[in-house]
Amino acid sequence: MNKMKLSQFNFDLPEELIAEHPSDNRDEARLMVIHRDTGKFEHKLFKDIIDYVDEGDVMIMNNTKVFPARMYGNKEKTGAKIEVFLLRELNRESLLWDVLVDPARKIRIGNKLYFGDDDSLVAEVIDNTTSRGRTLRFLFDGSYEEFKKTITELGETPLPKYIKRVVEPEDEERYQTIYAKEEGAVAAPTAGLHFSRQLMKRLELKGVDFAEVTLHIGLGTFRAVEVEDLTKHKMDSEQAEITQECADIVNNAKRKKKKIIAVGTTSMRAIETSVSTDGMLKPYAGWTNKFIFPPYDFSIADALITNFHTPLSTLLMMISAFGGHDLMMSAYEEAVKEKYRFYSYGDAMLII
Repeated sequence: MNKMKLSQFNFDLPEELIAEHPSDNRDEARLMVIHRDTGKFEHKLFKDIIDYVDEGDVMIMNNTKVFPARMYGNKEKTGAKIEVFLLRELNRESLLWDVLVDPARKIRIGNKLYFGDDDSLVAEVIDNTTSRGRTLRFLFDGSYEEFKKTITELGETPLPKYIKRVVEPEDEERYQTIYAKEEGAVAAPTAGLHFSRQLMKRLELKGVDFAEVTLHIGLGTFRAVEVEDLTKHKMDSEQAEITQECADIVNNAKRKKKKIIAVGTTSMRAIETSVSTDGMLKPYAGWTNKFIFPPYDFSIADALITNFHTPLSTLLMMISAFGGHDLMMSAYEEAVKEKYRFYSYGDAMLII
């Protein structure tokens, strides 16, 4: 297979297919099922996924939890409104955070930013990391728990920028999977947003097992690829954890020749980060900057649940590596024709 280039992952996406709101019920988004062996497509609802799994199959879910990472503050003296996007905590004791600021040109080292109606929270800029990146030190008197509570109250759900509307109260719940528990992501693992409690119950009754990994999604997920030669693209590092329990569930099912279904590209990246020489899943705790694009041999999962992604994105490259480039591009053509909804709040795809 020839080396794939960036331009091979382009397609025309009409603006109106970008989902601004989620479907009314989580499990009633549409589902396109893609059969790799026959190249056939089926059009279903997400809850029909139960027809494609059997007793003993395993679904690997990313249990990361999105925190309200987008805050609005005012610059001292000028009072200019500044958006601060919390990327990650650097130091718990000194309340140091890696953030993005917008507009960035006004924010220099030494500036102070005030948050809340009563300026109850103050942060000082102590470093420039990139053109928009800054390191902030929050100045806060109370305990760490009180600090976290304060930023949770002041922050809002970090819907991706391509959703143009204002954040609504329902987003707090809908931009979070029902099984989210390990806080640390600034974007939701969106394939998992389609699982309702009722569907999880039905899958359980059918004998499907669930294994949880954690991968804290950073903004790098949305970063544009700017090189035609994909081998030169660098992914941002994200924190990941695979427990022994998760590895055991997956490996036992593998030995019994059961299906392993990765729920989302982030679950897939996590498991592909930690594979033993004999193709089994190993426990892992650390960082991953794994970039998967064709050609690539997958070791763990036999099926993938994923949303519909942007042209030229690393996510589209990964699913092309899994489903085959030509088949995926024709599936996307079909999705546009059939008016599937794209991106975080959009419809889903099952590749088997």
